[in-house]
Amino acid sequence: MITTFYPPYSFGGDAIYVYRLSNELARRGHIVDVIHDADSFNLLETDGLKGEFPNHPNVTVHTLKSRAGFLSPLLTQQTSMPFFKQNKIRRLVEHNHYDVIHYHNMSLIGITTVRFGNAIKLYTTHEHWLVCPMHVLWKYNREVCIEKSCISCQLHGKRPPQWWRYSSLFDRMLPNIDAFISPSRFTLKKHLENGLNIPIRHIPYFLAEEDKNGEEEPLNDSPHSRPYFLFVGRLEKIKGLQNLIPVFKKLPEYDLLIAGEGTYAEPLKAMAEGIANVRFLGKQSHSTLRNYYAHTNAVIVPSICYEVFGIIIIESFAMKTPVIVNNLGALPEIVEDSGGGIIYNDEGELIAAMKKLAADRELRGELGKKGYEAYLKYWNQESHMNQYFSLIQQLESGRSQGAVQ
Repeated sequence: MITTFYPPYSFGGDAIYVYRLSNELARRGHIVDVIHDADSFNLLETDGLKGEFPNHPNVTVHTLKSRAGFLSPLLTQQTSMPFFKQNKIRRLVEHNHYDVIHYHNMSLIGITTVRFGNAIKLYTTHEHWLVCPMHVLWKYNREVCIEKSCISCQLHGKRPPQWWRYSSLFDRMLPNIDAFISPSRFTLKKHLENGLNIPIRHIPYFLAEEDKNGEEEPLNDSPHSRPYFLFVGRLEKIKGLQNLIPVFKKLPEYDLLIAGEGTYAEPLKAMAEGIANVRFLGKQSHSTLRNYYAHTNAVIVPSICYEVFGIIIIESFAMKTPVIVNNLGALPEIVEDSGGGIIYNDEGELIAAMKKLAADRELRGELGKKGYEAYLKYWNQESHMNQYFSLIQQLESGRSQGAVQ
């Protein structure tokens, strides 16, 4: 596994997926090495490491650090080459004779590392970085990107333009990848629409076995004394929480509980001042979140960006809890596949969905059951690993005949 971020040197769901996949492979008897970049995390996070993430004995983590410190990821961002770490990455890749090399978030590792080694090579599109220097197709920090203005968008986002993107680097590097994996059909389509001619397969995310608790009764009574709706995720502008908080001024009979942290936390808290039924819980452990999931009326996912998947949705489904999602990105895809929630297009539809699920416990239970059944069918580890190994076997048997269909 080669990735910029790996727990606890990480922020979002992409690193959690790499952690889950690495340890699931290890549990099945495979030997897994993880190569990740600590300097990149330290550049972006000043509060230090958070959380404990024990690895299976078959997982070895190689944490890249350079005496150049923050200059290392900055140079990589500008060139997509790991100047100070290239030799170590090459040694690890070429001396260990891996059967499979799986690339993940490569933004501050450098795309040129895909040249190293002769293993079967996979790349998962956890973000839209291959087609967007800002990673998330979020333009000028205010709207989804429909028409590209990449240089001005980067300058607006206070990031130096990546001039290498206007060279032939991607054209030379991407053919080294045998197959790309997209967590959603939406994201697969976005990459192809943006001009990438790549062999890409849809394989959705999964929850690890220890994360599945839907068959069990909740460990505790409700953690909150009033009826509530739940938001779980990073507190960033693209997650749309600023559009959700004002809604609860109109719904004093329900509380909004917000679990997570992020760079947009302070503006959100300022917005919520004086709204007594909005409460910030901070970052919560998975075991604590289980109980919040189990007792909420619904989990609301109000993202205003092109989400690649929406791991919070299947975490909800694993606890037989329905979701209410904004009609954007991959979010509606998961709800449509499962029947486990309600999709909204505007504030009026959001409020109507909230009132319906709060008032009708039978409907809540029905949607939660559908979500749980879909989770068992599509988003459990057996389904994921079967698709994962099937792709590898197909590549292994067909390498001499060209790319996977």
